[in-house]
Amino acid sequence: MTSHEHTGQPQGAVTHTLAVEAATIGYDDRVVVHDMTLTIPSGRITTIVGANACGKSTLLKAMARLLKPRAGHVLLDGRPVEQLPPRQVATVMGMLPQTPVCPEGIAVADLVGRGRYPHQGWFRRWTPQDDAAVEEALRVTDTLEIADRPVDELSGGQRQRVWIAMALAQQTDVLLLDEPTTFLDVAHQVEVLDLLTDLNRSRGTTIVMVLHDLNLAARYTDHLVALRDGRLVAQGAPADVVTSALVEEVFSMQAQVVPDPVSGTPLVVPVGRHHTGHGASAPLRQLVEQA
Repeated sequence: MTSHEHTGQPQGAVTHTLAVEAATIGYDDRVVVHDMTLTIPSGRITTIVGANACGKSTLLKAMARLLKPRAGHVLLDGRPVEQLPPRQVATVMGMLPQTPVCPEGIAVADLVGRGRYPHQGWFRRWTPQDDAAVEEALRVTDTLEIADRPVDELSGGQRQRVWIAMALAQQTDVLLLDEPTTFLDVAHQVEVLDLLTDLNRSRGTTIVMVLHDLNLAARYTDHLVALRDGRLVAQGAPADVVTSALVEEVFSMQAQVVPDPVSGTPLVVPVGRHHTGHGASAPLRQLVEQA
């Protein structure tokens, strides 16, 4: 089984629908996303890719109810998300922004605990279920040992894992993540994506994330969405979407696409001026020639 193949929806899992319907999204007098229509597959992992400033984060913010479309709608369970109460949305959909900000001096466990707020009543009574959710989120993100440390003292990679823990503690059925592997080294990038895949497979959580690394996106994604200049270029399974032509159209980069020797998913090999002909290794030349 390749990394992105799905084993099926867990029995009894709650299914929510998320869709974008003819949405135009922007800031002040600048339109970033144009007339976007998109349906997110429920219970699957969707990854949005594209060059810098193509509208990936803007689209994700609109999905999360952080940015209201100028035209069209984001629909959660068939209803415009801006018409739903914020607490109701927060119990269904969690969001990890690109540059989250936390209160100065707050401890790791306290920050992760804030992910439980949508599940508590008006008096915010803390329950054993809240404790269990926070502990589990700390454990799976390998942050349990630093639970008492101030977030301010952590490295960038540690801090990013803590933010992911907070999102996991929210235990929503839909999870939106804007570049969740930011600040992480390669080993921790893979760990985080493995963790999100486990979450998807065990709980049926619908995951939508923005990633810069197209090869990791192809490995860990059921549904790939490619944007260019705020418009949808292609969507579908990575094996159907990731081609040399698409990479050139979306990223303005020449590349060969070959099978990933580990996962069998598409592997993008950039073709730079210094990496062709005799400058390429024999195995790479062979892969490129076979592509």
